Amino acid sequence: ILCNSSSPTEFLLLAVTDRRELQLLHFWLFLAISLAALLANGLILSAVACDHHLHTPMGFFLLNLSLTDLGCICTTVPKAMHNSLQNTTTISYMGCAAQAFLLVFFLGAEYSLLTIMCYDRYAAICKPLHYGTLLGSRACVHMAAAAWATGFLIALLHTANTFSLPLCQGNALGQFFCEIPHILKLSCSHSGYLRETGLIVVSVCLVFCCFIFIVFSYVQIFRAVLRIPSEQGRHKAFSTCLPHLAVVSLFVSTGPFSDLKPPSISSPSLDLVVAVLYSVLPPALNPLIYSLRNQELKDALRKMMTGCFSRATTCLFSSTQHSLCITLLAQPAF
Repeated sequence: ILCNSSSPTEFLLLAVTDRRELQLLHFWLFLAISLAALLANGLILSAVACDHHLHTPMGFFLLNLSLTDLGCICTTVPKAMHNSLQNTTTISYMGCAAQAFLLVFFLGAEYSLLTIMCYDRYAAICKPLHYGTLLGSRACVHMAAAAWATGFLIALLHTANTFSLPLCQGNALGQFFCEIPHILKLSCSHSGYLRETGLIVVSVCLVFCCFIFIVFSYVQIFRAVLRIPSEQGRHKAFSTCLPHLAVVSLFVSTGPFSDLKPPSISSPSLDLVVAVLYSVLPPALNPLIYSLRNQELKDALRKMMTGCFSRATTCLFSSTQHSLCITLLAQPAF
């Protein structure tokens, strides 16, 4: 069977709805989520950078995690908002390739960071005497660099292989952003499809190995926590682990499902919901999850916001006083 193997110049993304009112509702909803994610992650970045109490391995990894969250939300949401506002569904070929690469890059780096953060909790609770040696500043930088490099390598392999395939099944994607499994459905190269499927299987195996490591680490962590004699000590240990466990559960339960769900249950609405759950909601929820249970982070955020409010009040009062003096001096004297 011969087919036109030339690559399209643009792709058609999934339209959430054809009704103009719902398109605008989709725009405002995504705008609210993205602003919340930008504000929350920006606050965490500022708090970790400015408060010396958070200059710890966990604070350093949390800073990197916020960067990946910002990257994820800025990769998919702006284009979806633009399409909803302009009542269009198009994205250029190069724009689609860049979006697919960046999304896999940030998601791969995020999962690697979550695995490293699990190791941080394991070392802090199960091997407290060796914590400074296992997670020194140089070791933390090396592990963070390895996480970013892993995401970059995975993204490069998947994107290069996917966009080197000839596409002859049209240019309509069943997703509101460029997702690699949906691009593969347009391919007419059986060998290339099998090659990309093999890459996906290898990636899923790596994700599964990281998941097994996380589960094993938390079994050891919970055994160590339950041996802590004081209730206050157990509560403090749990409070540092539960946010990480919640973020990992949210990530693992949604991301791999989008690639591994059987075709029999696949539908545009289900694909849309799953994509929002693993690419849009976590960047907005992760800062909330961490800040709710991390007392040091809450104290740093409270101190930073109080300081900003005090400075703003002082500046406002000073400018008001200055304007009043200028007004009084400008009035004629009798």
